[in-house]
Amino acid sequence: MVATMEKHIFTVTKNAALAPNVYEMQLEGPGCAARVPGQFVNIALDGLYLRRPISVCNYDGRTLTLLYKVVGQGTRQMAALGPGRTLELLTQLGNGFSLDVPGRHMLLVGGGIGTAPLYWLARELKARGREVSVVLGFNTAAEIFYTEAFRPHSDRVLVATMDGTAGTRGFVTDAISRQGLSFDYFYACGPTPMLRAVSQALSQPGQLSLEARMGCGFGICMGCSLPMADGTSKRVCKEGPVFRKEELAW
Repeated sequence: MVATMEKHIFTVTKNAALAPNVYEMQLEGPGCAARVPGQFVNIALDGLYLRRPISVCNYDGRTLTLLYKVVGQGTRQMAALGPGRTLELLTQLGNGFSLDVPGRHMLLVGGGIGTAPLYWLARELKARGREVSVVLGFNTAAEIFYTEAFRPHSDRVLVATMDGTAGTRGFVTDAISRQGLSFDYFYACGPTPMLRAVSQALSQPGQLSLEARMGCGFGICMGCSLPMADGTSKRVCKEGPVFRKEELAW
């Protein structure tokens, strides 16, 4: 779909820690925050020149939910915001996940904070009568979040941890293979090494949401351009962040 960027003021209604350095923020505001799962918003923060792009975790037409990890000055500032504070957001950014795909059995694969955009996607797929399996990867059990939130919208939720303290020991690809999951199509979001491994390990078609450093967030600066399999370049913020598996050059 073609994104239609808008600018709105949203009010924080909730901002709470879910795991070490991982927060869930809920906001309310006018206009449309996102039209499809996989889109993102770009947040203006005091004293910072560049906005912070954050994937939309959930949106119901009124309440916008964001999950974010504190990794720098911008996200530290976000973590300090309490209910009643306001933020200026650029909304409806990027092209999200397409739900019009073949097959009935869908696999959703998330790594760390890449779990975020898959929640709304799971809800939408389940509402359309698809069977949904979710595999989430974390470093350790202490870092796990949102697994219980997925359960009402999924047929199964599996976890992989690098140290084996919860679920399958190893990578998300280990959990997929050891559990013998059967599926027709996959969606994935997470760190680039994970996305590369998932794309190469799975023979089924799929869509992957990429992470990239962004300047403008809406396609002007070209700073997030990546080479594609056909030799062209595409912008993660504009043509992405979601790309079909066959488009990507690993």
